Amino acid sequence: MIHRFQQDISRIAPPERFTYPFHYAPHPLTVIAAREVERYLSARTEWHEELQQGKMFGVLVIRLPEGELAYLAAFSGNLAGSNRHEFFVPPVFDLLQPGGFFRTEERRISDINRRIRELENADELTACRQEAARQQEAAAQAIAQARAELKAAKARRDARRQEGELSAAELQALTAESQYQKAEYKRLEKRLKAEVAEAETRLHEQEAGLQALKQERKSRSNALQLRLFGQFRLLNARGEQRSLPELFADTPQRIPPAGAGECALPKLLQYAYTHGLHPLAFGEFWWGDPPRHEVRRQGAFYPACQSKCAPILRHMLAGLAVDDNPLATAAAQNYPLETVYEDEWIVIVNKPAGLLSVPGKGPADSVLARLRKAYPAATGPLLVHRLDMDTSGLLLAAKTKEVHAALQRMFETRQVKKRYTALLEGNLETEEGTICLPLGPDLTDRPRQQVDFEHGKPALTYYRVRQRRDGYTLVDLYPMTGRTHQLRVHAAHQEGLHHPIVGDPLYGKKAARLYLHAASLELVHPVSGKTLHVCREAAFTDE
Repeated sequence: MIHRFQQDISRIAPPERFTYPFHYAPHPLTVIAAREVERYLSARTEWHEELQQGKMFGVLVIRLPEGELAYLAAFSGNLAGSNRHEFFVPPVFDLLQPGGFFRTEERRISDINRRIRELENADELTACRQEAARQQEAAAQAIAQARAELKAAKARRDARRQEGELSAAELQALTAESQYQKAEYKRLEKRLKAEVAEAETRLHEQEAGLQALKQERKSRSNALQLRLFGQFRLLNARGEQRSLPELFADTPQRIPPAGAGECALPKLLQYAYTHGLHPLAFGEFWWGDPPRHEVRRQGAFYPACQSKCAPILRHMLAGLAVDDNPLATAAAQNYPLETVYEDEWIVIVNKPAGLLSVPGKGPADSVLARLRKAYPAATGPLLVHRLDMDTSGLLLAAKTKEVHAALQRMFETRQVKKRYTALLEGNLETEEGTICLPLGPDLTDRPRQQVDFEHGKPALTYYRVRQRRDGYTLVDLYPMTGRTHQLRVHAAHQEGLHHPIVGDPLYGKKAARLYLHAASLELVHPVSGKTLHVCREAAFTDE
């Protein structure tokens, strides 16, 4: 369970503060531990097929009571049908233990599922559904035909009235005919509705038992989930203990999501705290093939997930000295904001990497804050578009709300041409091409985006290689759409370029900066009508 390092680590200084789990570069000891776990996984041939499908693993560098450094390992969820394997730390709560309440209730719910399937496939229920559908269709057709006949008869009567003078008896006959046909239509409609209602009643009677079973399944599942969550009693470095329902009570969802408490880091910390081991550093890495919708690379490190782990880790890390959140530091506050173009109506600035476009929850400093200070008389929202904090490059702002509205319409109708420059990991084989992968938010791990072929919004990027050097590729990227993280996901995803942008902490590997720069803007000036082309190349193009 506790693993000594297989290689000499005597010259590697341990970290002074624990890893900030949501945005980090792995410590050298973390990397060594992860590579040793990978060698272990490679040797487990009986797990090869499951591991090939991909799974997240974690390592925790620890200091033993006697002072020696070692590490723990864990996996997220289950592995090979179990959540207990001797190489890895045990779960916080073993929900798979035979004879336990979870397994017992799971069998009951499985039995309900079996009965639901039997009822859904029963001949009598199928016949009732078919009969109800047939009655509804026949009634709709009959009513539609009757309405058409009413309309035709009315047209004939109207024509007769317009042909010439009719006697009182003839007019009375036409009126009587109209009243009779309307009454017949009402009687037909009433009879058909009664027949449909009778068929639906028979169907509802057949489905009543099915709905009762489904409601029982839902109630049992919810009760089991809440009972299960209550068994997760999580410790922190101060020895304080809280349950999952308590930790998620103040979150927007209020209820823990499925799988909460089963990720690698909570398992690792719980084991360390219960065995008197001091946590020093953490890393979570992917092993196996990537899922189609996510950007995952074998051996690459990833931050802890936000939706399942953020409330848990806020508690479990209490009492440890933890690295500052790099996203909450004002690293770019002293960087000058270069004005590249300015006239009476618009201004274009060159944003440094690390500076927010608009104020966030962290530092107050941002491009927008600086522009408001520089142009106090400006009206409207100023910034016309945004760049990720880690992305550098050209940002367009409007000094009046009228010009701002005009520029935003130009962005929405794709009249603004944008070019980005990016440095990619590895040698990209193709020279140019188009990436078309729909994108949407990863609701379980914001702010990450994912490829979503079912619900994602269309995203299109054209790329062209500029240079290959020393195992890297410099490319120009032309986004035809403006989705969140579009260029970063299209570069990293296995169905895109499959070469992450250097320094991308979400979809690649963290480095000194994200090597993505908005280099060029071309548009028709909304006031002068002249074509405006502004360019400021990235500093890393000459590195």
